[in-house]
Amino acid sequence: MESIRAASVVKSFGTVRALDEISVDILPGELFFLLGASGCGKTTLLRCIAGLETPTSGSIYFGDRDVTKLAPHKREAAMVFQSYALWPHLTVGQNIAFGLEERKVPRAEIKRRVEEALEMVQLPGFGDRSIDQMSGGQQQRVSLARALVVKPKCLLLDEPLSNLDAQLRVEMRREIRRIVKENGLTGIYVTHDQEEALAMADRMAVLTRGKIGQIGTPEEIYRTPRSAYVAHFIGETNIIEGTAIETRDRFALVSTAAGPIAGRITADDWTPVPGENVRLSIRPEAWRLHKEVGDNPVSGRIVERSYLGQRIQYWIETPIGRQQVVEMNPHVIHEPGDEQITLHSRHDDVVIIKP
Repeated sequence: MESIRAASVVKSFGTVRALDEISVDILPGELFFLLGASGCGKTTLLRCIAGLETPTSGSIYFGDRDVTKLAPHKREAAMVFQSYALWPHLTVGQNIAFGLEERKVPRAEIKRRVEEALEMVQLPGFGDRSIDQMSGGQQQRVSLARALVVKPKCLLLDEPLSNLDAQLRVEMRREIRRIVKENGLTGIYVTHDQEEALAMADRMAVLTRGKIGQIGTPEEIYRTPRSAYVAHFIGETNIIEGTAIETRDRFALVSTAAGPIAGRITADDWTPVPGENVRLSIRPEAWRLHKEVGDNPVSGRIVERSYLGQRIQYWIETPIGRQQVVEMNPHVIHEPGDEQITLHSRHDDVVIIKP
């Protein structure tokens, strides 16, 4: 296991600053995700860590080693690409062995390590097959085996599951996490798929315009977003405009078009003053849909619903805009209509963020 650190990394392409003073510490053995929309800089940062790009300024460290100007093959890191990057004219075994042959490893050792790598990705006995005989999921496993066979300390993955169908992506998520943990690797995984990140990551960084918007565990990022961008990007949310009335400890009361709503302040370096414009983020599952008394009541009417098996998704027209509400395992199914209903949300489930 090895830690990885980016220190004040800047990467410019002409006049475009793809990375803007990024600093991040990744712990040994951690599966760390870089997440963000297209063009946010996540793949550029991964390529700087891999040695495929050289930072304009700043440094990359593997453990205590400064590897900023070190060639990729000397970094003891292996990369898995979105396109698999397999050679169709070589067999599965030959594809996996390629990196070992480049390193002049003895033939007997190559054979043994290729068989070990195939076992790791649960493809024993597939070494003699041609690549075009393998399914998409199997090809991705071959790509992983090729990365693992060189016994790297770090595994770098650039959207490795984006070409697979939905069910196969779910299966491969478990496989990749198992492989990283069982082999004692430090993993860095780039994706724009929020569900993938929530399901797999130990920690994650959400990037926006070449900067890090927030770093934390999946639960921290989901439950305590510090900006509207992070709240929107990690899961679905309702964003509500308001004005701060008063604050107490890390909670605040906010005036909205539907009346006062109380919630948590998540930014460590910010406390809204009375009269300051703020935003509220409320997850769809945080709203409770019923006629009883509860915290933060908001009246409205159901205008649309979708039945999704174990949950029902509603859209409620309210004075603060149309709210998305998700009820899990509902006992009662409400129909759209003119009947007034009331939404409630616990103070702890309402996040107050800067506008």
